[in-house]
Amino acid sequence: MGPSAPTASSPAVSARMGRQRRRDTAVELDLRKALHRSGLRYRVAHPVPGLPRRTIDIAFTRRRVAVTALGCFWHGCPEHGTSPKANAEWWAQKIARNRARDDETRCHLASAGWLVVEVWEHDPVGVAVDRVVTALRSRD
Repeated sequence: MGPSAPTASSPAVSARMGRQRRRDTAVELDLRKALHRSGLRYRVAHPVPGLPRRTIDIAFTRRRVAVTALGCFWHGCPEHGTSPKANAEWWAQKIARNRARDDETRCHLASAGWLVVEVWEHDPVGVAVDRVVTALRSRD
């Protein structure tokens, strides 16, 4: 684990960061609703087998398809990721650790026979649903 978080640059920033959700984010909820409307059923926040304290955002356990919803800021999107000016070094390390953890989880799931589908928050929901459906069909 990295260094402890620095103090927020302002009370407004502190309040905003305190409201950030760890799960049930807008991208997750939109995707889950669309998948459900398509007739698909899944598990939410399913534990990653063999990796304590990690979960799969949307898991199709019988077919071993894991869907991960990634926020552009938190996971360093190459297209839309931003770098805060305040505490820039700490944030760069934080996002790098998030990406490393994502890579480790993805590799762990793949070695356990899971197919991992990553959905970025900027992906249109319809496109994301199509990718998930394609992954599920590949497992039939």
